[in-house]
Amino acid sequence: MTIVVTTPTGHVGSHVVRLLIQAGVRPRVLVREPGRLGEETRRRVEVEQGDLTDAAFVRAAVAGARSVLWVDPTPHTCPEPVTASLRTAEAVARATESGEVDRIVLLSSVGAEKRGGAGHIDGLAAIEERFEATGADVLHLRCGYFFTNLLAIADSLAGGVLTTTADPDRPMPWVDPRDIGEVAAARLLNDEWAGQGIQAVHGPEDLSYRSIAAILSEVLGRDIRVRCVNDDDLRGVLRSAGLPDGAVEGIVGMTAGTRDLVPEQPRDVVTTTPSPLAAWAYAHLRPALL
Repeated sequence: MTIVVTTPTGHVGSHVVRLLIQAGVRPRVLVREPGRLGEETRRRVEVEQGDLTDAAFVRAAVAGARSVLWVDPTPHTCPEPVTASLRTAEAVARATESGEVDRIVLLSSVGAEKRGGAGHIDGLAAIEERFEATGADVLHLRCGYFFTNLLAIADSLAGGVLTTTADPDRPMPWVDPRDIGEVAAARLLNDEWAGQGIQAVHGPEDLSYRSIAAILSEVLGRDIRVRCVNDDDLRGVLRSAGLPDGAVEGIVGMTAGTRDLVPEQPRDVVTTTPSPLAAWAYAHLRPALL
């Protein structure tokens, strides 16, 4: 059983690789810089070195796989993020259509169910449809917002500010990427499932930005206040940072397009993961700020 993992050094992929190794599997990992895997990991995986935007490399590297975990590598700074996301996934889709890959597990996102109007998330929606069109066994993991997104605004949090364009009182799914990795690994290791489906991956509770601020205030031992800005304010900040218009709209649209979103799958024993934000923040955010 050959399992291919893309972005094996990322927040989700690195945990998937560790779990597969612990399960006795030697996964095939597609990575641009093998040195980032660590020596012990490199000895226990099959390394294919290359760039996920190189279609020829991806097509050759996934050949013969029973299952592929596809994680879109397209950065939010890309000038045309939706187009780039779909183009990058095309090599896996074609390999699947030709019988070189049996199954795909896609790391998708809440908001993909809208099938449009959600910024860069629209790229994941397009990938979902492309993978389904192959006729192969496909599972879309519709994940909540990553706890690790908070690391990207650590400087602002250090100053006591949690900035958002979202409704600060509206709860939405957030999740620890390690929990996503556990769900993904379980699906990759389970050789019995077939067909095309969706599995939401939520954390233990939905969180509003005000509840996040309260949790972080306690964890960090400092007052964290929510600062609300509008979409145009965010556009101005992103443009002043030098991002092209396509990237700006891709980022702004992810929140603007999901303000009224009700996730397609409700919280239940299948879709709910265990790790609370407070525990993650103590382990990862607090050391980064203190």
